[in-house]
Amino acid sequence: MITLSNINKTFKVAKRGKGMGAAFNALFRREYQYVHALDDVSFHIGEGEIVGYIGPNGAGKSTTIKVMSGILVPDSGECVIMGYTPWKDRRKYVADIGVVFGQRTQLWWDVPIADSFDLLRDIYRIPAGEYRRNLAMLSETLGLGEFINTPLRQVSLGQRMRAEIAASLLHSPKVLFLDEPTIGLDAVSKLNVRQFIKTVNRKKKLTVILTTHDMNDIEALTDRIILIGRGKILYDGSLQAIKAKFHTYRMLNVTFSPHEIPVNIEHADLINWSGERVVYRLDTARTTVSKAIAELSGTLNILDMGGENPPVEEIIAGLYKEYGL
Repeated sequence: MITLSNINKTFKVAKRGKGMGAAFNALFRREYQYVHALDDVSFHIGEGEIVGYIGPNGAGKSTTIKVMSGILVPDSGECVIMGYTPWKDRRKYVADIGVVFGQRTQLWWDVPIADSFDLLRDIYRIPAGEYRRNLAMLSETLGLGEFINTPLRQVSLGQRMRAEIAASLLHSPKVLFLDEPTIGLDAVSKLNVRQFIKTVNRKKKLTVILTTHDMNDIEALTDRIILIGRGKILYDGSLQAIKAKFHTYRMLNVTFSPHEIPVNIEHADLINWSGERVVYRLDTARTTVSKAIAELSGTLNILDMGGENPPVEEIIAGLYKEYGL
């Protein structure tokens, strides 16, 4: 479905010091620096996969998406998606892809969103029946009805993002590129968008490449992540493997009958003690929740308990730290 082999992309960027003197000198002698945005990037994505493409700012995520969508031409390397080379077979290729850039719009600013959808119908030559079915499904699932007849400039950022996602799927693409798709969405809208992406992926075998800094999106949608840093692919594998490697602690909350003296247990840090409730940070590499509970029950009359895994952001931060990002 998607194969990238040894993709390289370098940008030539003008350098200039601050001040009028530097601006004047730049008119006659301009200095440049070269930014290696992509350095031998290679990976393969199969049909129907949802892959999280992650990395810090400036890592090369958006550059990769632009290469895969045919917007940028790489300096070297090969990119084949559905049998097409994106920048060579652009007209045929774009009929089968959808792209959402969180910071860019594909809709017209001053006209109602419904009119933009109609324009996209004509651009993509979508059959009337397919267009009506897709629009009805997208409107219902993404809640577009309340603002679909409003000009884009008059809707909120969250409403715009929902409209952008709908616009990218009107023509039933086979591959969807999502670059920060949930930016600006409230909690309920994020949940709806995530559920919608999973539903479309399952029903239509839609292949999804997701770039985002919201690690909850990654955890909710993907089983596989590709980490890029300084233009190089640093990790390509399952999210569960990363969790197993960096998930080294667990928070344990215990409620018990009044007991004034704090109780310490092996391989755990006591975070908070109130006399009726305690919070421990367990070192899961050295102990288990069941062992901790067994140790506590010898001293406390336990009434209730609960455990929390570390946030996925902390786990991904551990991955970034390992690679010096």
